[in-house]
Amino acid sequence: MGKLTKLEKYWVLYDVGNSAFTLLVATIVPIYFNSISSAAGLAEVDYLAYWGYSASISTLIVAVLGPILGTMADNKGFKKIIFTVAMLIGAVGLSILWVPKNWAAFLALFIFAKVGYSCSLIFYDSMLSDVTSPERMDVVSSNGYAWGYIGSCIPFLVSLVIVLMNESLGISMSTAMMIAFIINAVWWIGCTIPLLKNYKQIHYASEKPVNVVGNTFKKLGETFKKILTQKKIMLFLIAFFFYIDGVYTIIDMATAYGSALGLDTTGLLLALLVTQIVAFPSALVIAKLSKKMEASKLIKISILAYTAIAIFAVQLDKQWEFWLLAVCVGLFQGGIQALSRSYFAQIIPADNSGEYFGIYDICGKGASFMGTALVSLVAQISGSANGAIAIIAVMFLIGFAFFNKSLKA
Repeated sequence: MGKLTKLEKYWVLYDVGNSAFTLLVATIVPIYFNSISSAAGLAEVDYLAYWGYSASISTLIVAVLGPILGTMADNKGFKKIIFTVAMLIGAVGLSILWVPKNWAAFLALFIFAKVGYSCSLIFYDSMLSDVTSPERMDVVSSNGYAWGYIGSCIPFLVSLVIVLMNESLGISMSTAMMIAFIINAVWWIGCTIPLLKNYKQIHYASEKPVNVVGNTFKKLGETFKKILTQKKIMLFLIAFFFYIDGVYTIIDMATAYGSALGLDTTGLLLALLVTQIVAFPSALVIAKLSKKMEASKLIKISILAYTAIAIFAVQLDKQWEFWLLAVCVGLFQGGIQALSRSYFAQIIPADNSGEYFGIYDICGKGASFMGTALVSLVAQISGSANGAIAIIAVMFLIGFAFFNKSLKA
């Protein structure tokens, strides 16, 4: 991890832990859900749609909870507590994801786990201002994504071997999935412990809140008013809303999209593993580039690259094209997420990082809700998975336009 401090390394380590959930959800989980839904007689287009709707529901819940919890976390001593609860909800939900055999019950539990995971990221992101200095944020943030990508491959590969070789190991697919879910949950919690032991909240807006709930809504209202007067922050959030839509939608829907097109399941899993491997050095390269180039320029390059990726995905119907797509996504995925996070952390007040990141999360999760919902809706109406993907490219272009505008504010 280079010359990172101990606390910076512990912060990065959480990305290694929670990324196991992200990779599992992007690969094995939708395929497992496909097997459950197929057994229930659901058509492939409906499977893709219901998977997308579940992702949309979870992100909508977080979009509502995010700014409220974020504002609460800006009270002294609250951030670590709320972060821990959210992390445990996600990890415990993941560990018992093998229990439901009905597709609707499975999606309900999946939504529960994903809400916990997403909420934990609000506080994790806002911790950045406590664990490092402003001039190191780009590097530390990029290291988080980089090591998260490569670190998540460890529990994933173990899980993949168990799932694909379940018969050779003499266990049922249900037992294999149970083991895979528990391994990843334990990995997640284990990687979180060093941060929980060493993190201290340095920046906070209030030391002794008299009425936590009342103060939360009051501060939230004040933050929204402040953002309306802070043109640079407001325009960036609008831009982020649109361009991160494509990023999250691609992450949430990639495997489901490939499955709906009838592509080989094992090939899809290995291709997305390649995404993680490629993303590791790519994120580190972008971290180094951020020392020589402005983060804003790198973000613009990443948005344009993602636009090209989305356009290419519209005509995708072959396995090798999915592999090419996976490599291209890996090149820019970590960079656009890491730089967006650190760039935002640098333009907001540190003492109110929790509430600002709560609103940041609204934009990210709100966009993801819209992206997955639109893709699912268009897929069902048109009966075509390919046509639905075209929407993502439009979102990137709108995001690019607003980001350009924010730089001039």
